[in-house]
Amino acid sequence: MAQFGKASAKRSKPSYFMAILGVTIVLFFVGVFGWLLLNASRYTEELKEDIKLQVYLRRSATQADVDSLMQYIKSRPYTKTVEFIDKETAKKQWMEKGETDFQELLDENPLPASIDFNLKNAYVQKDTIAAIKADLEQRQLVIESVKYPAFVVEKMGSSVRAGLIVFASLAALFCILSIILIDNTIRLAMYSNRFLIKTMQMVGATRGFIARPLNMRAVLNGAIAALVAIFLIYGLMLLSEYFLPYLRDLRDNSKVTILFVFLIVLGISITLFSTYRSVVKYLKMKLDDLY
Repeated sequence: MAQFGKASAKRSKPSYFMAILGVTIVLFFVGVFGWLLLNASRYTEELKEDIKLQVYLRRSATQADVDSLMQYIKSRPYTKTVEFIDKETAKKQWMEKGETDFQELLDENPLPASIDFNLKNAYVQKDTIAAIKADLEQRQLVIESVKYPAFVVEKMGSSVRAGLIVFASLAALFCILSIILIDNTIRLAMYSNRFLIKTMQMVGATRGFIARPLNMRAVLNGAIAALVAIFLIYGLMLLSEYFLPYLRDLRDNSKVTILFVFLIVLGISITLFSTYRSVVKYLKMKLDDLY
């Protein structure tokens, strides 16, 4: 009789290992998707910040005019980096591009001096750059013209919007599927515990008393699954950065930390919710329906 009781208790014990494994796998893929999304977002920001505006200066501009304009551009909230390109540097850059040496035809350097600056990614928009250009061109005594790759900016804006919409849609769909998968995993794990839950109810245990140890175990399982998933994701990140070094430049540690915290909260929240829901479900069922 005692052996039968032990065997029965053993069969009623939920498979916590399989529950943790199932949640870990789901959280791992959620984390990998989030990491890819962060990399794509950072890569998009870097592409936008590579857009350069070139402010060509008039030959009559004095050094004081140039310094004043440089200081003005540096003080603007849209400026990321700024650099003064004198005529000799402009010539050197011209030659590095493989262009013909104009000295064979001209006695002097025809290239104008310029102030080149990059914008912060939030300001790389068609209308915003047009407004910046219009503002600078008001200094007609110093500035000859302002040039930037307008076609690239326009195409980049539409491409980034389309990419964000696609990524946001995929992220929402993936999160919904992940929640469903974790919920089903926990419910399957709790199925083997249904008789124990019903037995405790029949001897007078309250819902809170029955649910408390199971909820605590759910929190522990969710935390363990999340930590294992985070460990695997971080290992994958380091391995990827070893073979693809440029990925190190895309990593934003603060956002990666937020992603890991999100995985912990997601793992604990869903396992806790699913466990409690399963407990309530079995408490409401009739004994005959449990078989």
